[in-house]
Amino acid sequence: MTTDMAGREVILPDHIHRPLGAAPPLTALLYALDPELVLALNIPFSPASDGFVDPRMSTLPIIGSSMGHGRQVNPETLLQLQPDVALVWLNRFMSPGSDVIEKPFRTTGIPIVYVKLDTLEDWIAAFEYVGSLVGRAERGKQLAAYIRQSLQRVSSGLAGIGNKQQVTVYYAETADGLATDCHTSFHTEAINLAHGYNLYRCQPKTMMGQERVDMEQVMLWNPQYIVAQDSMFTRRAAADKRWQRLSAFLNQRVLTVPHLPMNWLDRPPSFMRALGIQWLANAFYPQQFPFNLKEETRYFYQLFLGVDLTDQQLAILLDSDQAIKGDE
Repeated sequence: MTTDMAGREVILPDHIHRPLGAAPPLTALLYALDPELVLALNIPFSPASDGFVDPRMSTLPIIGSSMGHGRQVNPETLLQLQPDVALVWLNRFMSPGSDVIEKPFRTTGIPIVYVKLDTLEDWIAAFEYVGSLVGRAERGKQLAAYIRQSLQRVSSGLAGIGNKQQVTVYYAETADGLATDCHTSFHTEAINLAHGYNLYRCQPKTMMGQERVDMEQVMLWNPQYIVAQDSMFTRRAAADKRWQRLSAFLNQRVLTVPHLPMNWLDRPPSFMRALGIQWLANAFYPQQFPFNLKEETRYFYQLFLGVDLTDQQLAILLDSDQAIKGDE
């Protein structure tokens, strides 16, 4: 018997050997604890991720997710995998008991454990809880400690940045740059933690986000920084005079998010944000938050992913980091 992170009592086997991540953040969590715990992927890793993840990942079935867009988990697949337990994503948009989440598991008799992952801070308790659940308690504590330390490091380093000193940020999520997310969305949490002022002030309408805005509004905002999720955006915007007139482009402050093997900030929102917030904090406030990006990236990838980055891998990984400070 265990009490999950939704406060539900769940009967589980004495020893869990086959946990299933029912959504990408949960599969990422299992992978960091031990790649051998991963039974299946919700979405495949991109071919560019070869060398950044365990080769076994390319042999695993793709099962979809219990929430979000795309392929949904189906009972037949679950019966084939025979997991001991399904780890389900608990967040502000989904309440325990939802048929959308639980129906496939109810029909197969697979117990469900909810794991709260609404914020980066939630990963501290989640690593410790799931680590204990699957027999990786010490590993879970080790990873939780890094998340805690990274949050403390950024918070203390930027403690002197008041509201009036915050840099203004536009989050461009698509190739055309005109989809973004509210400042209160979990999709933009990393920007907030790095003390960036997200110019799109609102409450999110859906879990998936990527709300549309028009170019005129972006020009009125005239952000000091643009954080871009799609490298195609930076190439297209380079040929568009409207984007080129913005402060972020004039001062070469367009940051393209590194994404191998998982995105550093979002989609999926994972433990990678512990590195991502430090990258952003340094890009936004280099004087207040000095940071050796290459050294910390090597350490982080070895700790969380078990990868000793070569110089070539590091160059490939950070090639999308187009952060150039205008005052340098």
